[in-house]
Amino acid sequence: MKIGVLILFLVGVFAAPSGQENPSGDHAAPAIGLEIAQRAPAFALPDQFGHEQSNETLKGSNGTILLFFRSADW
Repeated sequence: MKIGVLILFLVGVFAAPSGQENPSGDHAAPAIGLEIAQRAPAFALPDQFGHEQSNETLKGSNGTILLFFRSADW
């Protein structure tokens, strides 16, 4: 039992570095989304009641946080 656990541990330790996509480090991953404190592009979309909401209609005194939620029934 102890030998089996040791073998699994060693396989995991030596297999982990081989899964790197870019081991040389020459290329940085492309940025996705906005940077922190960067303004979102203007948008206008209907809400669940059919009323149009935009950056300006949602903005509060301290700014706005948008949360996009994908439900399990999509």
